[in-house]
Amino acid sequence: MATNTPPNPQKALELYQEHMTQWMQGVAGSTMQEISKEFTKAWGNISTEAFQNPQEWTERFASYQKQQADLWLSFFPTNGDTSPLVQPERGDRRFHGKEWKENPLFDYIKQSYLLASSMLYDCADATTFEEKEKDRLKFYTRQVVDAISPSNFIATNPEVIQQAIDSKGQSLVDGMKNLMADLEKGRISMTDEAAFTLGENIASTEGEVVYENEMFQLIQYKPLTEKVSNRPVLIVPPFINKFYILDLQPENSFVRYCLEQGDSVFIISWANPDADKSNLHWDDYIESGLLKAVEVAKKITRSKQINAVAWCVGGTLLSTALAVLHARNDKSIASATFFTTLLDFSEPGELGVFIDAEQIAERQNQVKKAGMLPGQDLALIFSMLRANDLIWSYVVNNYLKGKQPMPFDILYWNSDPTNLPASMYVAYIENMYLENKLIQPGALTLCGEKIDLSQIDIPCYFLCTIEDHIAPWKATFKTKDMFAGPVEYVLGASGHIAGVINPARKNKRHYWSNGEQTSDPERWLETAEQAPGSWWPHWAEWLKAQGGSPKDAPKTLGNKEFQPIEPAPGRYVKKRVN
Repeated sequence: MATNTPPNPQKALELYQEHMTQWMQGVAGSTMQEISKEFTKAWGNISTEAFQNPQEWTERFASYQKQQADLWLSFFPTNGDTSPLVQPERGDRRFHGKEWKENPLFDYIKQSYLLASSMLYDCADATTFEEKEKDRLKFYTRQVVDAISPSNFIATNPEVIQQAIDSKGQSLVDGMKNLMADLEKGRISMTDEAAFTLGENIASTEGEVVYENEMFQLIQYKPLTEKVSNRPVLIVPPFINKFYILDLQPENSFVRYCLEQGDSVFIISWANPDADKSNLHWDDYIESGLLKAVEVAKKITRSKQINAVAWCVGGTLLSTALAVLHARNDKSIASATFFTTLLDFSEPGELGVFIDAEQIAERQNQVKKAGMLPGQDLALIFSMLRANDLIWSYVVNNYLKGKQPMPFDILYWNSDPTNLPASMYVAYIENMYLENKLIQPGALTLCGEKIDLSQIDIPCYFLCTIEDHIAPWKATFKTKDMFAGPVEYVLGASGHIAGVINPARKNKRHYWSNGEQTSDPERWLETAEQAPGSWWPHWAEWLKAQGGSPKDAPKTLGNKEFQPIEPAPGRYVKKRVN
């Protein structure tokens, strides 16, 4: 007869440490090694600078030692003042638990760590390095500082210790189980993935796959209104993520919102390539991908033109397709909408720390050997941009506290990455990020045409977000004057994802528009009108103003030439890389 034997906390701790080491080597091994290497190299340069100006650096470290001494003495107050010497920054949720304040030992550990962190940041900021080198130093310093936080370790996290005591060690056992499960998956679980099923409670807007090739499936959605615009909307998502970020659940689905406005909606679902697709190039994504989707959408709707909507690198792809069409005197796309899209890559945001000739050459060799850039590698890089939120908070919650992550549709999507073909990835990094050729007229030849963005003369709408760390808004602001046609520039609150997925019915956040016609982004923002709520209705009104007349909504999807293949969301999107 089985007995309920309490778990052995010591044994659980030993097993946890063993499997945590496996996680560091497996899930995050190569990336963590890269962080360590870059951090060591960057701080080696600092030591050289310190030798050249020893007095300043001696004073800096003396000040830090005094702060640490003051902190120690503050725990033996002589005047009754027990206020903390240093506080976590606003929004830092690592030390919110009462145990960090009420227990003097852990309060000391927390404040000592914060002082050390501040010292490292100050040292990085005080260097005389060139701006790009300084940014890299600060980035890798932040990665190391975040990784060594006392909140990330059992012995120095009082919340974890208290929970282990209260549960008689069960929380450590549960954490070990979560850790082992993630080791099998090869990634951190950010949400309860069992809570979502594609086509049922996520990516569930009704539609049909009406065309497919090796590059993509094209989905046509069932109309939700009696009349639809005779000019369809084609949505071009980034091929570095799955399309259903734009069709999560009914209450926050951009696809559904477009249908409710009377648009006839198509969306590209990019294939998730394996190594056998390594030779797919940017040209293929234009010609066999986007332009083929335009052709099919036009034929099905019997329309001469479509309106294109694209996000992130999907927008970069759309801009090159527009330039190809212009060179061919093809007017198939009547208007274009760009969500958080970089075209000028001179200011690539925090991703710039990965962009230099040495790092790119090393990454290219890896990608060419593998035939692709694995989706997990790309996902980890993006997570590093917000490591405390997207890595370490889950390490603490899942592994140290033994909790299960909550269901969250955006994080489910975030945990479902895609691979990138080697040839396309190498060309994209070289031409865009490294050499910034896209904004140089004639510097790129794609699909047999010289690319010149300045010749694009159709109406365009640019939605950027003020907290975007992938496509910084001041960099995307430059696109306002890049094209020959009229441009509507709108700046949304929040970041790269939440700023775009801001449903109108929830009436959250705000956006800015109608700023002064200037090349100065700060002046534009200062003079822009701030409106409450979502920018979606603003865009819908802009789109209607671009033309298109109503017609009866089709009773069936596809046509004789393009018969429905399978229900949306299709099988391409269901292929996972893990």
